[in-house]
Amino acid sequence: MKKILVTGGLGFIGSNLIKILIKKKYFVINIDKVSYASNFYNLKDFTNNKNYKFYKANINDRLKIKYILNKYKPICIYNLAAESHVDRSIENPSSFINSNVLGTFNLLESFKEYSRSNKKCRFIHISTDEVFGDVIKGRSKENDAYVPSSPYAASKASSDHLVYSYIRTYNLNAIITNCSNNYGPRQHPEKLIPKLIYNILTNKSLPIYGKGKNSREWIYVDDHCEALIKVFKKGKIGNFYNIGSNKNLKNIDLTKILLSVVRNKIYLGKNVKIKFVKDRPGHDMRYAINSNKIRKKLGWKPKINFKKGLEKTFEWYFNNKAYYSLLSKKDIIKRIGLKK
Repeated sequence: MKKILVTGGLGFIGSNLIKILIKKKYFVINIDKVSYASNFYNLKDFTNNKNYKFYKANINDRLKIKYILNKYKPICIYNLAAESHVDRSIENPSSFINSNVLGTFNLLESFKEYSRSNKKCRFIHISTDEVFGDVIKGRSKENDAYVPSSPYAASKASSDHLVYSYIRTYNLNAIITNCSNNYGPRQHPEKLIPKLIYNILTNKSLPIYGKGKNSREWIYVDDHCEALIKVFKKGKIGNFYNIGSNKNLKNIDLTKILLSVVRNKIYLGKNVKIKFVKDRPGHDMRYAINSNKIRKKLGWKPKINFKKGLEKTFEWYFNNKAYYSLLSKKDIIKRIGLKK
């Protein structure tokens, strides 16, 4: 059975990717350091699955990573281990440098050594559209300049550059992907959509930064995961692939669509109202990427439209309220990331 290693597999995208990989009959090794955003609930259905193995490990721990690589000999490594919340990067940038930059460096060093005797193994580094910075018009292509605005985006840009430098210098078998905003089940409620759903379910106001005019491109997490599998199978080494829906929504419009979806399913409490709050420092107005390359070259395209994806997302949180109970309430409701 073919083995695949996923870093950060207890998080949002990682856990959804593992779910799909196991269903596709891969043996998956999950490495996660178990941070605040990790949740064992995300993979509770696979804990005793014969095709799943979990290791608590930090990707900076080269000895442990070396042991795991040599023990299982995976044919692919998906690097999803990262700090990813912009507000946290404003408040504590050092943890983002440690995880996203140094972590990627140490993982690359481990992979470089492993690949000497396992030349066919692929390293897929998952990044973000935020590396391109504020895109007021048009859509960023893979070869556009990086202009990151936040410490989070800068740390991911740095990690992308590291991976590409290892491809060029050491001829590593690696590929870099940049994806737009993901949404779906198992996402920590510090992020916009699960935060709104949590507040709807607990009869709280719906906080929207500024005037809600910031625009984001949204993709359902399963569509992203299927794209990552397509990149593993058909992607060209040394290439960058943008992954997105090519469709944008302003935050205020997204919130209104979510409310229309929820009204058809539950009664809304009297406190469930949009509330504009102080904007995030340095808040980019718009992210948008051009994902024509992966569509044309690899034959991938998203399948789930936004409203249907929102319905599936809300239903998961509504039917899995225990998910919230395993998270720190402070991490769910406390506002962070304001300049002091």
